[in-house]
Amino acid sequence: MGNSSSANKISAQDKAILDMKNQRDKLHQYQKRITVLTTREKEIAKECLARGDEKRAKLALRRKKYQESLLAQTDKQLATLEQLTSDVEFAQVQKDVLFGLQQGTAVLKEIHKEMGGIENVEKLLGESEEARAYQEVRTYILPLTYRMLSVLRMHPSRDSRGSISRSAHTSCPSRRDVQVRMHPRTWQLAYALSSSLLMYYKPQEISEMLANKMSNQDEDEVEDELEA
Repeated sequence: MGNSSSANKISAQDKAILDMKNQRDKLHQYQKRITVLTTREKEIAKECLARGDEKRAKLALRRKKYQESLLAQTDKQLATLEQLTSDVEFAQVQKDVLFGLQQGTAVLKEIHKEMGGIENVEKLLGESEEARAYQEVRTYILPLTYRMLSVLRMHPSRDSRGSISRSAHTSCPSRRDVQVRMHPRTWQLAYALSSSLLMYYKPQEISEMLANKMSNQDEDEVEDELEA
């Protein structure tokens, strides 16, 4: 019972709005009464003129004019009161919206705090992207690297400075040869890894590294590429 009464408690703002609406209704009723009186005074003036009583007719017209001035003042007061009521109601809506925004902001800050802040979230997203690229490297780099190194093992051509010759480079498969859809960063890592192996190892050493690690299918693919 106590909780129900406290929940339905009328605030000062609600009471003010209710009072203004009651006053507005009273003004509407007052307007109706004045309109009736104005119409009646006009009829009285006509009746007096019909009887030839100009004095009473003029008096009725004066009362009618005065009542019309009261009606005009009532219209202004009513317009002001309605505008004030609308402003108060809109301000109350703004207050509720502002309170909702404050609550939402507080909850959002609490969530960010639990996650370690926005910086930590961005860091985690970056680490996830790096992990995905690394996984793609592990999945797709071995076939690419084995095939590149196999070509060099079969055609170990280096110049006097130990660099890979142009013929060896042209024999190496490209990204299109692998026919896999990789992340751009994955391809960069794959290229860097393959280039590093070719720079720091001799063909004979690479051949030893690849011993017993290539299947017959890989060997056949390399032979097909060389023949092409």
